[in-house]
Amino acid sequence: MSFKGKIINDPIYGFISIDDPVVFRVVSHPYYQRLRRIYQMAFAHLVYPGAVHTRMAHSLGAYHLMCQALGELQRKGIDVSPEEATAAKVAILLHDVGHGPFSHALEGTLVQGVHHETMSRLIMEHINAELNGALDIALAIFNNTYHKPFLHQLVSGQLDVDRMDYLNRDSFFTGVSEGVIGYDRIIKMLTVHNGQLMVEEKAVYSIEKFLVARRLMYWQVYLHKTVLAAEQMLVRIVRRAREIGANCHPNLHYVLHNKPDTEDAAELLRRFTMLDDVDVLMAIKEWQHHPDRVLATMCTCLLNRNLFKIKLQSEPIAQEIMDAKKAAIQSVHPDVTEEELGYLVFTGEARNTTYKTDDERINILFKDGSVRDISQVDNALIQQSLAATVGKQYICYLSV
Repeated sequence: MSFKGKIINDPIYGFISIDDPVVFRVVSHPYYQRLRRIYQMAFAHLVYPGAVHTRMAHSLGAYHLMCQALGELQRKGIDVSPEEATAAKVAILLHDVGHGPFSHALEGTLVQGVHHETMSRLIMEHINAELNGALDIALAIFNNTYHKPFLHQLVSGQLDVDRMDYLNRDSFFTGVSEGVIGYDRIIKMLTVHNGQLMVEEKAVYSIEKFLVARRLMYWQVYLHKTVLAAEQMLVRIVRRAREIGANCHPNLHYVLHNKPDTEDAAELLRRFTMLDDVDVLMAIKEWQHHPDRVLATMCTCLLNRNLFKIKLQSEPIAQEIMDAKKAAIQSVHPDVTEEELGYLVFTGEARNTTYKTDDERINILFKDGSVRDISQVDNALIQQSLAATVGKQYICYLSV
C-alpha cells in the first residue's frame, strides 16, 4: 500500500507535511515518540508557565525549516538529490533524539560523561539497522563525513535550522519577544559556495538580529537565575541519589548506578530510551520521603517550587559569603555535616557566547564573489564584544 503522507498542525508554522515514507517510519519509531515526554526547556516553566512544549515539537519544527531550506537551495541550482534531501530531513529529526530527561539540565550527569550527541548517534545506528541501511546518508550527514558539508551545517552549525526553530519556538511559548527572528528571510538568503553554507549579502542585518536574539534569550530565559537554580538543584538531586544508592524505577536505577560500558551499549540504549521526564519526576516524588535528609530536602523544595536562593555577579564569590551561608544553615541544623553542606550551598559559573569565532563561522557571500565572516563586515554589530564569552558567577543556597 502506497504512503499518502501526513500533515501536522504546528502553532508556529501552520501545517507541517511528512511526505516521505522513510521520514514517516522514523517519526513513528518508539525512540522518536519518546521525545513527546521530554520538555524542551527543562524547568523554564517555573518562570514562564507556557514553556511546556516538548522535544518532539521542536524536532518537527526544525524538520519543517530544513524542508524550506533545502527547497530554497534547490531552486537556486544547488545540487541536492532526493535521497540527500530525505537524509538531511532525517538527520535534523533525530539530531536531538539522544536527549535524556530534562534535556541539557542533566547532560553528562544522568549518564555520566556521555553527551546527548553520542546517544543520538547510537539511536540513529539502531534505527538504521532496523530499516536496513535507509539512514546511511543521514548518519554521514550527522557525523559530518558526507562530501557535501553544507548539509551538516544545516543540521549543526552557527546558522542551523535547529537554532532557528528553538529561538522562535521558545520565544513563542515563553512570551519573550526578544527571541523572535526573521527565519523566513534568512532561509531565503541561504546559498552554497565552494561546498560551504553561506548567506547572501542582503541578509547581514537578519543574521545580526538572529545572533542578538540568541544572546538575549540565553540571559533572559535559558540562564534565568530561577531556572538556573532549579536545574542545579536537579543535578545535585541526581548526584546525591547516586552517591547514597537511592532506589528508584528499574530503568532509572540502571542508568543511575551503572557506569556507561561501551561493551554493553545495547543494554544502556535499551534502558535509556525508556526514560523521560516522568521517570525522574516520579523518583523525586518518592525521594522527598527518603531517610537521607539532604536528598529529601532538595526533592521537597524542588517539587514545591521552594527553590534555593541564587545570586549572580561578575566577580568570583568570596569565601566569606560561602562561610556565612553555611553558618546560617548550621545555626538552624547544627548537626549538618560539611559533606551535606556541599549540597546545600554551592557556587558555579553560567557562560554564554553569542558568536564563536573560533568555531564554525557565518560567512557572507558578496555580489563580487568575495566571502567575509559576519564579524568582519563593515559596520556590523557583531564585533569582538559579542564574540567574547560572557560568564557570571553564582552562589546557590538553601534559605533558612
